[in-house]
Amino acid sequence: MKIICIGRNYVDHAKELNNPLPEKPVFFFKPETSLVRRNRPFFYPDFSEEIHYETELVLKISKLGKNIQEKFAATYYDEIGIGIDFTARDIQRDCKKKGLPWEIAKAFDNSSPIGIFIPVTEFKDTKNINFHLQLNDKVVQNGNSGDMIFSFEAIIAYVSRFITLKNGDLIYTGTPAGVGPVKIGDKLEAYIEDKKLLSFFIK
Repeated sequence: MKIICIGRNYVDHAKELNNPLPEKPVFFFKPETSLVRRNRPFFYPDFSEEIHYETELVLKISKLGKNIQEKFAATYYDEIGIGIDFTARDIQRDCKKKGLPWEIAKAFDNSSPIGIFIPVTEFKDTKNINFHLQLNDKVVQNGNSGDMIFSFEAIIAYVSRFITLKNGDLIYTGTPAGVGPVKIGDKLEAYIEDKKLLSFFIK
């Protein structure tokens, strides 16, 4: 099972980190060991002093596909969930400065809490999905799938040119503006529309 993450897929988020807007989807990988399921806590790692949350809609791939045409891409995922792409921002900043890959800042153990998934059939329009994150009961991120630079289908078509997608693969589709730090004791709750699908503590 692969975890594919899309970077810089919302204009406002790219701007808040002073990143240029991509002309094509930017993606990287996380290992299966990054997943945290069933609302288990996230334990703050000892190698970073600046862990940031990034809330993202997550697609669950439902069948094998390679070189998928965008017009057929919607048939390759059957569930949508929400997750957090935790980022060691201090380490990422240092890697970028040195021109190094920055998986070390993204792909560490437990960096990808994942919530409950919802069947695609329950959504009226996958191009108009509202989602948000609450930190200690305060909304800190709001997003809508319609604001993505690259749609779900565009992402699947592009990634599958390079990598075969398999049943069960997860695609984190990018985060909107409002990313920020967490600290021990914080509570994070992530929603799609009015459904709370993920809730956990930082320990």
